Amino acid sequence: MKAALSHYHARMQRVLDHIDRHLDCDLDLDAVSGVAASSKYHFHRQFTATFGLSVHRYIQLARMKRASHRLAYRDAQSVTDIAMDAGYDAPDAFARAFRQRFGQSPSSFRKAPAWEPWLAAFGPLDNARSKLMQTTYTPDDVTIRDVAPTPVAIMEHRGDPATIGATIQRFIAWRKATGLSPKTSPTFNVFHSDPRTTPPAEYRMVLCAAADRPIEPHGERIEAGTIPGGRCAVLRVVGNTDNLEPAALYLYRDWLPASGEQARDFSLYCQRVTFFPEVPEHEAIAELFLPLK
Repeated sequence: MKAALSHYHARMQRVLDHIDRHLDCDLDLDAVSGVAASSKYHFHRQFTATFGLSVHRYIQLARMKRASHRLAYRDAQSVTDIAMDAGYDAPDAFARAFRQRFGQSPSSFRKAPAWEPWLAAFGPLDNARSKLMQTTYTPDDVTIRDVAPTPVAIMEHRGDPATIGATIQRFIAWRKATGLSPKTSPTFNVFHSDPRTTPPAEYRMVLCAAADRPIEPHGERIEAGTIPGGRCAVLRVVGNTDNLEPAALYLYRDWLPASGEQARDFSLYCQRVTFFPEVPEHEAIAELFLPLK
């Protein structure tokens, strides 16, 4: 029974991965059920029972999530192109669907996203993904590395974690103005606060770009700093890198007490290795670093 359930979950995981990789393609029920090696008549009901969303609704939300990321963070792509990539035949149809879901037109969202409605709109998609994408970490997933010091340019986010998207927008725009491409300048986040125990108004984290030279602020409040070198426990997270809390909990609650190691006096931080929507969401990678003595 357990083996059969594991096989079923593996098939459904293949379906989600296939959808992620082929959002630009025609994802009709025949094609998707074929990935699951299942009759389309039964597959539709199985998918809905497993994820709480129909196949069609899941694909719609996945496409809309990618579209909204491109609108907010990738201003080189036109609204028309984003609409077509999201499966709409015309920008007007995309705009109506977007406004209905987020309360904003695509153009106004691009200029000033309302992040709380955005987060709420994708609750069903995140819940669906979490049913099969929960990762169980083991000590073998953690490596200890000697890390070199990294000079960085820093932009601070202070306030409700739900509004981090606005800071990310500013950070991306600033990087473009300075020529600090993520391909040549690694991206880091340093978590100075725990969102579970910190009041939203007091939450603090920083966004960093590796920079070994003085950087122009271009109207932003940018500080120079260094992510210190030394020994670190490193845990790689693949998939939903927007939520690193399960990985952080594992490092602090399970791995650290059992390892005999002691944490060093520097905050938990991560390096963003690959980014959604440049890669399918299940291929996004972040490495979480816990500094050790």
